Amino acid sequence: MPAISISGITKKFGHLTAVDNISLDIEKGEIFGLLGPNGAGKTTLLSMLAVLMTPTAGSALVNGHDIRHEALAVRQSIGMVFQAGSVDNLLTARENLVLHAKLFGVPKDVREKRIKDALELVELTDRANDRAGTFSGGMKRRLEIARALLHHPAVLFLDEPTVGLDPQTREHIWKYIKALSRQEQMTIILTTHYMEEADVLADRIALIDRGKIVQLDTPEGLKRQMGGDRVKLVCAKACSATMLAKIKKMPFVKSVSQEDGHLVLVVLNAPKHLQKILEAVGVVEEVHVLPASLNDVFLQYTGHAIRNESAEDDAQQQWAAHR
Repeated sequence: MPAISISGITKKFGHLTAVDNISLDIEKGEIFGLLGPNGAGKTTLLSMLAVLMTPTAGSALVNGHDIRHEALAVRQSIGMVFQAGSVDNLLTARENLVLHAKLFGVPKDVREKRIKDALELVELTDRANDRAGTFSGGMKRRLEIARALLHHPAVLFLDEPTVGLDPQTREHIWKYIKALSRQEQMTIILTTHYMEEADVLADRIALIDRGKIVQLDTPEGLKRQMGGDRVKLVCAKACSATMLAKIKKMPFVKSVSQEDGHLVLVVLNAPKHLQKILEAVGVVEEVHVLPASLNDVFLQYTGHAIRNESAEDDAQQQWAAHR
C-alpha cells in the first residue's frame, strides 16, 4: 500500500482553484518533491494532507487513514515542519521537545531517549538547555525537524524547509533530511521552489503549476525530457528573423527562444553541432553550454520559469484580494 494515495483532490477559494483535481501515489520510504513557484498550490495540497484544510472535492489516504473521516489518526501518523518558524523562543530546545512529546502522547518511559536521539540527529545536544530564542535560523529549523520526529511519524511533511536560510545552512538541512530517509525509512514530502533542493533530495518530483501537476518523474528523468543541452549565445547584434528561421530548421535544434536579449537553444549533442550553429548565427560574444535544469523543464511545460521571489503559497492571499 502506498504511504499516501491522493484521488482527485481539489481545493477552491471562491472562484480561485488552488489545487485542481490531483491524483497521485507516494510510496513508503520515498522522498517526494513538489516543485513549483509561489502560488502553485504546494502548501495548500500539503495542508489538506495534514488535515489542516478540508478538500472541496476528492480525498486522500495518509498511512492508510482517510483525511476526511480519520483526522486524528492522520495527525498521529504525520510530522510537519511549517514554512513559518514555530518553536517557542522562551523555552529551551529540550523544553520545546518535551512539550511536543507530551502533546502527542509519547510515553514517559521512552520520552527522554527519543528527545536525546532527536537532538543528536540534528546536532543540537550541546545546546539542549539553551533558549531557542538564542538560536540561528538554521538551528531553529533543525530543532523543528527534531520536534516533528518525536512521535515517530510514518510520514514527514516539510513545507519549504530551507526558505530564508543561507546556502551553507541549507546544505546542512539537506544532510539531515537525507539521514532521516536512510535511518528511519520515513516517507518525506517536500515542497520547495528551489530547483537544486528538489534535484538533490527527491527520489521523484512533481512539477506543479496553477494547482495542477504538469509533469512527474525522477529528477534525471525530467531533465532527459528536455531532449538536449541548453546553449546560451550572447550575440554581437540582434538576431534576424531569417537567421532564427534557419536555426529552427536544423534537425538537432529542439527549441529556440530569447531571454534577456540572448539566444537560448536546446540542442541534441551540443558539442558536436555547436560549430554549425555558430556559423549560422555569425559574430557571438559569449557561448554557454549547460546541461538541462529542472527550471528548463518547468519552462518547457508551463511557458514560464519558476519564480523565486517568495516561498509563501499565496493562493489564499489571492482569494482574499479577489473578494
